Amino acid sequence: MAHGLVATIVLSLVLAFAAGFVAHKLRLPPLVGYLVAGVALGPFTPGFVGDRDLVGELAEIGVFLLMFGVGLHFSIRDLMNVRAVAIPAALAQMVVATAAGAGLASAWGWSLGGSLVFGLALSVASTVVALRALEDRNTLDSINGQIAIGTLIVQDLAMVLVLVLLPAFGGGSAAPSGAALAANLGITLVKVGAFLALVLVVGTRVVPWILERVTRTGSRELFTLSVLATALGIAFGSAELFGVSFALGAFFAGVVLSETDFSYQAAADSLPLQDAFAVLFFVSIGMLFDPTVIVREPVAVIATVIVIMGLKSVAAFGTVLALGYAAPTALTVTASLAQIGEFSFILAGLGITHGMLQPEGRDLILAGALLSITLNPLLFAALTRLGGWLKAHPNVAARLERRSEEPLSTLSTAEDEGATDHAVIVGYGRVGGVIGKGLRAEGLPIIVVEQDRRRVEALRSRGHAAVYGDATTPGVLKAARTDRARLIIIATPEGFQTRRIIILARELNPAIEIAVRTHSELEVSYLEKQRVGLAVMGERELAFGLLEFALRTLGMSEDRARVAVHRLRVSGDGGAFERRPDPTPELKPREATDPHDDG
Repeated sequence: MAHGLVATIVLSLVLAFAAGFVAHKLRLPPLVGYLVAGVALGPFTPGFVGDRDLVGELAEIGVFLLMFGVGLHFSIRDLMNVRAVAIPAALAQMVVATAAGAGLASAWGWSLGGSLVFGLALSVASTVVALRALEDRNTLDSINGQIAIGTLIVQDLAMVLVLVLLPAFGGGSAAPSGAALAANLGITLVKVGAFLALVLVVGTRVVPWILERVTRTGSRELFTLSVLATALGIAFGSAELFGVSFALGAFFAGVVLSETDFSYQAAADSLPLQDAFAVLFFVSIGMLFDPTVIVREPVAVIATVIVIMGLKSVAAFGTVLALGYAAPTALTVTASLAQIGEFSFILAGLGITHGMLQPEGRDLILAGALLSITLNPLLFAALTRLGGWLKAHPNVAARLERRSEEPLSTLSTAEDEGATDHAVIVGYGRVGGVIGKGLRAEGLPIIVVEQDRRRVEALRSRGHAAVYGDATTPGVLKAARTDRARLIIIATPEGFQTRRIIILARELNPAIEIAVRTHSELEVSYLEKQRVGLAVMGERELAFGLLEFALRTLGMSEDRARVAVHRLRVSGDGGAFERRPDPTPELKPREATDPHDDG
């Protein structure tokens, strides 16, 4: 038995590493490789057959840690920022996918409970896969990425609720009677309420108190152990004392820790174990998958993939557009949700445990997950190209977004008539916001162009002129009266859009002054060649600020420090000053011969 356990774990991790590496080289999520490794170790393929029971036990720990990680990274603040679009988009696509999946299963003759579990499993996307896809495209911190993440958080919360309530519907293939169902739900809700009260009232006080004392020991091992003991202990206690699922207990253990000062350290210390056990979880899921279902039931597999990547994506896309957001935002949300993953596997396992879902349903869910995750990068690329095509055809985008009916995309009559010799600020985040407040404080006219609908609504509510839309779309800059502006300030972090905005601005107003925020020395050189008035690289300005502080700290007067930094700035060597062996000799001759030096 020990040999079986060791051999199974070793082969699981080795094959998962190899298959995950190959998947990464093929530009696929490593999760695909982990599932394929599980298929190779499963009883449906030749060769070594791993012990599914042993791996399954270890995979349970992976489930706990996955849910713990979800809770640890859950941010109610991030969700509230995008709630107006994330909640409707998530619920709309979940309802559509659940209804479509349940309808398919009913047509195949499945029970009501099995049909419901199947539909729910097809409705929830993998947060892990979506986050990796957004990171690879550098859109994680953009407004489109934030909305996609908010939508995923809403889905995760909805599935946590489903995992809590699903056992109340169990009891085999036959649905429980109305009275029995009401009693089961009532008992479940009472237990969950008691558990939540204990965790959120007592846990938020006891857990930080314990962790604080553990950190005083200075032992990193004890801190890591205390984090794992907290996560697994709350998960186990929730199941034993309150009958609540392990997954829910682990999730709220993460939520409790996320509100403490130790959340970042807890996440960093638990991540390696979380990753390792999560790999075993995905391998164990792959071991349960019978790949012959693709040959035996090709129509059912195709129908499942259509629900995952087609119907629910259309629902999300239509909902985001209907809420007044731009097509690129809708396309990002659509691509992020067009796959299924870890929650679907957990739900399928729970459905089989309670006798609601047939093994055939689990095979279809796994086939849908493998195919949708594999095809998701291709969908992302296709939708990215579609977004570019829509930018090149603004009339089509305007009809699709019904922009002409959108009051936030145009100025009021009074604002339009008074817009002249003003500054257009593209992007009103941390940089653009400071600039806007400074100009407004001096009574200078500005018009903001912003893709974040919430910011535009907030600015409008305070009586400030703002236009909602993507500045790379010609009509948006025109709506901000760039043709009558004196200056345009491009403060967005997406450097690849800057050149397009400059071209459009100069088409509308060839004499306009331009100031640009960028992150690249090469981009600065290019922009200077394009006669841009000012190109500011954030990292370089940060270095200049730190250099000035260092010079003053080491004894140089404030005026002399400013002159030294200015000389370095105008010399054009600002990006390379750290490579000079000794920059001080350049400063000393001028310092020694400066007759106005006050020492």
